[in-house]
Amino acid sequence: MHSPPSVALIGVALLSSFASGFSCTAPVAPLPTSSAFVRRSLPPSPSCHQNLPNKDTLQQRRGQGMGTSVLMARGGDSSLGASTADDAIGGHDLNLTTGKAIASSWGAFGVAYILIKAIKRVLPIALEPFAKGEGVVPLTKMQLASYILTCLGFAYFEGYKGFQRKFAPLVVSRSFTLQPSSPIHHLLLGPLYSMALFHATKKRMIVSWSVSIGVAVLVAAVKRLPYPWRNVVDAGVVVGLSWGTVSILGGYIISLMTGIAPIDVDPSLPEKKE
Repeated sequence: MHSPPSVALIGVALLSSFASGFSCTAPVAPLPTSSAFVRRSLPPSPSCHQNLPNKDTLQQRRGQGMGTSVLMARGGDSSLGASTADDAIGGHDLNLTTGKAIASSWGAFGVAYILIKAIKRVLPIALEPFAKGEGVVPLTKMQLASYILTCLGFAYFEGYKGFQRKFAPLVVSRSFTLQPSSPIHHLLLGPLYSMALFHATKKRMIVSWSVSIGVAVLVAAVKRLPYPWRNVVDAGVVVGLSWGTVSILGGYIISLMTGIAPIDVDPSLPEKKE
C-alpha cells in the first residue's frame, strides 16, 4: 500500500479537478517577463487589461498608500509582514539567502523524494505485463490499447493539468516561503508544509485533506483489480508521477536560478486575524 505521505501527495495533485483559475479583480502592475515557471498562456480579457494605469500613476498611488495590503503569516515565520497583491500571486523577487535556499530545497526536494519512492514501488507492477518469464500472460491488442490510452490520459490530466499547472507551482511557491526563522515544525515537516497540508488557508486545507482521503479509498480499490487492469492503472500513475517530479524539480531550479517566484501562484498562506 502507499504510505500516508504518498497518498496525501497524490490526492493533493488531483486538486486541479476542483480548483478554479485566478480572476482579475483589480488592475495590477505588469509582472516580470522572466519567469521562474513556464508562464501559462491566458487569453486577454477586456476587464483585466482595459484602462490600465501607466507606470507613473502606479508609483504615485503606491506612494500615497492606495495599494491594497493584506497581513499574512508569511512563510510560516513567526513574524508578520505586509503582503501586496503582487506578492500574493507570485512573480516577485525571492531575496534568496543561503539559509532560505537550504530550507526551501528541503521542502521541494522532499516532495520530489516522496514521488520518486512511489514511482519505484509502482513501476514493477506497471511493467509486469512485458516481463519475460513463466506465468506472464501477454496483453491482448485491446488491453495494450487501453494501456497506452491510460498512460496518455494520466499524462494529461494528472501530469500536465494536475502537477505542472497546479500542484508543482504551489509546492515551489510554498517551499520558498520557508526560512531559517520559520517555526521548527514547519522546517521539520517542510515537504508536507510545501504540499499545503497544514499552515494554509481553511479552504485549501479542507480540499486537500478531503481529496487525499478520497484518493486513499481509490488506491485501495485499484489494488483489488484483476490482472492486467491493475497494471494498466499503475502504468498511468507512473507516467503522472514522473511528470510531476520533473515539474517540481524543474520549477524549483528555475526559480532558484532566476530568483523569481512562480507567477500567478497563490501560496495559500493563512491571513492574520485582527
